[in-house]
Amino acid sequence: MKSILVPTEHNSAMQSALDTALLLARKFVGCIEGFALRPAVADMVAMDPDAGLTMIAVKENDAQMVRQAADLFRSFMEHHNVVQRADETPATSPCWAWLDAAPSGHDFVGSYGRVFDAIVLARPGEEWQSPSMVTLESALFESGRPVVIAPPDSPRSLGRNVLIAWNASTEQGRATAFAMPLLRLAERVTVVTVEGVTVAGPTGAEMARTLKINGIAAEPITLAAGKRTAGETILAKADELGCDLIVKGAYTQSRLRQMIFGGTTRHILAHAKLPVLMAH
Repeated sequence: MKSILVPTEHNSAMQSALDTALLLARKFVGCIEGFALRPAVADMVAMDPDAGLTMIAVKENDAQMVRQAADLFRSFMEHHNVVQRADETPATSPCWAWLDAAPSGHDFVGSYGRVFDAIVLARPGEEWQSPSMVTLESALFESGRPVVIAPPDSPRSLGRNVLIAWNASTEQGRATAFAMPLLRLAERVTVVTVEGVTVAGPTGAEMARTLKINGIAAEPITLAAGKRTAGETILAKADELGCDLIVKGAYTQSRLRQMIFGGTTRHILAHAKLPVLMAH
């Protein structure tokens, strides 16, 4: 996980996202690349068509968002003594780069993210249709890459003690495969299955066996949810074990069903206090 993409906005949530990305870069001697994330110009006009905004004013606002995002990103890197990437040779220490020519619009996250090892995003807001959720869904459904979602408060460690939220699904299998570089470096890996919420497929014990073949000493655990939901059970266990990363397949159920009825993905997105690696 040497190439790390961080879509950057000028808001307080970026501190944790950048701190999470830096933990990842330090673990793998990687390069963090940022770009200014902002709505498409047409979307900005559509938000308030009666405001009388001229196209010139909209473009000036867009340019200001780009400057603010770039300043925030560069200031963070300078504060943490991360050097700017000088060329395309393999890095010998964590480094950073900035993409000046990124277009506006959230779709760019999904398309450009395809050439990175991981995408790091701040946790979406409480509103399901907020721009941050649009960004996350673009990354999850269009990039084909793992997405590391930073918690509200900056984590102190990443990937030392990992919980795999195993439900036997294709999405979970893909997320676990993406997480293998982190799992190989982890001190502890626990494969947690919650009774009654799995799909047809291999058990957590079978997943743990495969990890052991790969040199990862994973422990399988099966939990009864009781009165808790699966998401509540997983987060409670992660807290009990002192985990600093959850590996979770995203949207085994459809997005529409989760939006209406709730689901494990939605609950973890809303309540996790530790980084979550997701893939669809």
